[in-house]
Amino acid sequence: VSSMEQPIYSTRAHVFQIDPNTKKNWLPTSKHAVTVSYFYDSTRNVYRIISLDGTKAIINSTISPNMTFTKTSQKFGQWADSRANTVYGLGFSTEHHLSKFAEKFAEYKEAARLAKEKSQEKMEMATSPSQESPAGELSSPLTPVTPPMENINGTDEICDTTPNSDARPEPAQNALAFAHSPAMTKHWEAELEALKGNNAKLTAALLESTANVKQWKQQLAAYQEEAERLHKRVTELECQSNQTPVIKSQKTELNQTIEELEATLRDKEEEMEKLKEELENMNDLMEQKDTLTQKLEETELRSRVLEEQLAGAEQRLEENQEEQENFRKSLRTLLELLDGKIFELTELRDTLARLIEEAS
Repeated sequence: VSSMEQPIYSTRAHVFQIDPNTKKNWLPTSKHAVTVSYFYDSTRNVYRIISLDGTKAIINSTISPNMTFTKTSQKFGQWADSRANTVYGLGFSTEHHLSKFAEKFAEYKEAARLAKEKSQEKMEMATSPSQESPAGELSSPLTPVTPPMENINGTDEICDTTPNSDARPEPAQNALAFAHSPAMTKHWEAELEALKGNNAKLTAALLESTANVKQWKQQLAAYQEEAERLHKRVTELECQSNQTPVIKSQKTELNQTIEELEATLRDKEEEMEKLKEELENMNDLMEQKDTLTQKLEETELRSRVLEEQLAGAEQRLEENQEEQENFRKSLRTLLELLDGKIFELTELRDTLARLIEEAS
């Protein structure tokens, strides 16, 4: 940090960077929450995000107009830095801190855009030609916008929701719900895997396009220089006194070359628009992935609850069967005792009857 740079906003967060090998997983660059600050350099009129872990700079990112800060969960956000060829992620303690950081990012990004436009206007005024070419002024090629790499396996917070149930379901209903839940779980897992595959493909395409952005910028700069050189050449040829057919043919060839360069620029701009659309599709896929992940967790939780209820019902059933078996044994014992007593009473009656007959 230079002496001309001053911190204009600071907060604390856990810092992450995208894995350079897989381009999917997050790698923590700080063991605990560290200070993350916005700095403003008044001499160069630039804004930077800087974070130090001790004496080591774990974030040194210059804010440019084509950067985008994306909230991937309630407490996590990220942005891509094409100059550093990486993606930074910040995990905040509260949603309020994340929102405040995002607001400051948008504010300083707009300030960087305005500063860049003023700088370009000054450069255009300083380099504008004194004479206008008869062939007409060329429109300056547009600077390609680097698409931000967003939501590459972002770390979302998982919220567990336990369904409330006042009445205990019957064992038959528990068994039926438990039988259907694995099929639903497999279905959602399959959809989740498909979304992960699509996400990996889109991420690879975005990373490849980001790697090519610098090369495109260099090509565009070369095209601009070539166009200016051709303009000057056309002006020189037209200023010559003898307008020969050779000069006219050279002028025609130069104009064709300029048109080809402009067509190439338009093609590059169309490619960037396609990448933006793919990025928006990837955001939709990540939202679907989060929804399916939450549903899968709810289903697994419901399955565990049903398993516990089914196990309890089976245990109660076994206890009832054991009690019934004990009751049957008691009844058999009682019947055997009653049979013995009835037999004894029958013998006693017969004995009394014989005694009465003998007495008479």
